[in-house]
Amino acid sequence: MQIEKTTVNIGFNPLTDCASVVMASVLGFDEKHGIRIALSREISWAGVRDKLMTGELDAAQALYGLVYGTQLGIGAQRRDMAVLMNLNRNGQAITLSRRLAEEGATDGASLAALMRQDGRQYVFAQTFPTGTHAMWLYYWLAAFDIHPMKEARAITLPPSQMVYNLSEGHMDGFCAGEPWGHRAVMDGVGITAATSQQIWPDHPEKVLGASLDFVRAHPNTCRALIAAVLEASRWIDASDANRRATAEIIAGVTYVNTDKAVILPRILGHYENGMGRAWQDEHPLRFHQDGQANYPWLSDGMWFMTQFRRWGLLRADPDYLEVAQAVTQLRLYREAAELAGVAVPHETLRSSTLIDGRVWNGRDPARYAASFPLHQR
Repeated sequence: MQIEKTTVNIGFNPLTDCASVVMASVLGFDEKHGIRIALSREISWAGVRDKLMTGELDAAQALYGLVYGTQLGIGAQRRDMAVLMNLNRNGQAITLSRRLAEEGATDGASLAALMRQDGRQYVFAQTFPTGTHAMWLYYWLAAFDIHPMKEARAITLPPSQMVYNLSEGHMDGFCAGEPWGHRAVMDGVGITAATSQQIWPDHPEKVLGASLDFVRAHPNTCRALIAAVLEASRWIDASDANRRATAEIIAGVTYVNTDKAVILPRILGHYENGMGRAWQDEHPLRFHQDGQANYPWLSDGMWFMTQFRRWGLLRADPDYLEVAQAVTQLRLYREAAELAGVAVPHETLRSSTLIDGRVWNGRDPARYAASFPLHQR
């Protein structure tokens, strides 16, 4: 297999779930498969999108919804995109300010009650308009009859800026990836009102994304890249010792640039909410999960499109399945999984029950999108 490009420029944001692309490089899984990963630390998801489109980045840790939003031309020039693999499941959080918690808002129901009593417009931050964190935030608010566009104001901030802006009183809460939810708890400025896995147990989160042009020109490079990241994902999930070693490495200045103590608890599934409750999560951050967390289910991508439709980011239903099949590089993934010795499911759709009791299985996405009582702007 002739590798078309041996040095691959991979972008990432300073988050716990950048771990698999980082460890693929640190542990030499990239070289095992004939490539060298050159990591590029980014500061925002918009920057990741723009650099993928210009070719400055070959591929990147990316938000699932960012890839599909770009594919559909939402908020930017439309560009054919590719999902090479899923990087992780679970492990994000919705954080409310300590001030709100002291006023009694500690979960969705109590937040809704306080908002209706207060009467002011609340401000919540997410990390990208079509990204996972926006969709988790909107879904969670709507599950408690709070319309995220009409009864609140959503702003976009880079993940690493969330805790500072919360502490300064610029917003009432945020949804972002770790370690920033735990950082807010440790700093005493916020409480964890919900984890993303409470919204959707074993939900899809980040992907390894690229432009379709890059994939078509470099299929062997992409196959090797997927195999390398699969091996790193499996290594991280193999033991708590490996997770601890991963936390030590990604905490460094080059990567997340924070204290190991900020990353370690939640990468191990140990949670505390800042109000005296601690628990071992049943659906913690997973990087591999015997390949289940890495497999790019078509239904995962389709779900994000149903939410774009729900919130008026799409004016009409796309052909959900056709778009998902175009974006998701299933053939390359299966070939790379064989190289890495990772099992691949036979199905392309999976079924899940979300926080509001609705079942998502990808079988009738247009009907699912239209079924929500809070529909459109």
